[in-house]
Amino acid sequence: MPNTASAIRRVRRVKNQSLVNKIRKSKYKSAIKKMEAYVKNGEKDKAKKFYSEFQSVLMQVAKSGVINKKRASRKISKISKKL
Repeated sequence: MPNTASAIRRVRRVKNQSLVNKIRKSKYKSAIKKMEAYVKNGEKDKAKKFYSEFQSVLMQVAKSGVINKKRASRKISKISKKL
C-alpha cells in the first residue's frame, strides 16, 4: 500500500491511465483486424476507403506511447504493400 499522499495520487492516476491505454490498444487491434479482413477477403475498395482511418488510428496510438512508432509504421507499410 502507498504510504504518502503523492503515492496514493500516483496509484489513482496509474489506474485511470491503464484504462485509457486499454481502450487505445483495443482500438488499435480492432483496426488491424478489420483491415486484414478486408485484404484477406479481397475487398480492396473497402480496404482503400478504410486505409486513411487505419493509418490515423495507428499513428494516434503510437503518438500516445501505447505502441512503438516504428511498429505502427511497419504495420502500415505491410498493409500498403498488400493493397
